[in-house]
Amino acid sequence: QVQLVESGGGLVQPGGSLRLSCVASGFTLDYYTIGWFRQAPGKEREGVACISSGDGSTYYVDSVKGRFAISKDKAKNTVYLQIDRLKPEDTAVFYCGTVMQVGRTCVMVPTDDYWGQGTQVTVSS
Repeated sequence: QVQLVESGGGLVQPGGSLRLSCVASGFTLDYYTIGWFRQAPGKEREGVACISSGDGSTYYVDSVKGRFAISKDKAKNTVYLQIDRLKPEDTAVFYCGTVMQVGRTCVMVPTDDYWGQGTQVTVSS
């Protein structure tokens, strides 16, 4: 079955950390450019980070720079999103999916190839 599955979300206190996983099955993740998006209640989906196929160059939206880190493990066919110093405003459903790439640069524009079902991140004391 061809799919992306996110995991690693949960309830965490402000200032805590989480590592989200995006595992691909049925296809080779490194052949695609992968992005992480989040959607908070009542808000539109927002792209937060992406990682290019091949050389793995990364991009972050300004609001998460310094706190979020995207990486990939080719052997595990997995892309990760490390989130540190979590804030209540990070509360959202986080999704991974395929995005565009221009040259070696990933672009936070979704494609229709593969998307996961999301994992809930709740930051609250």
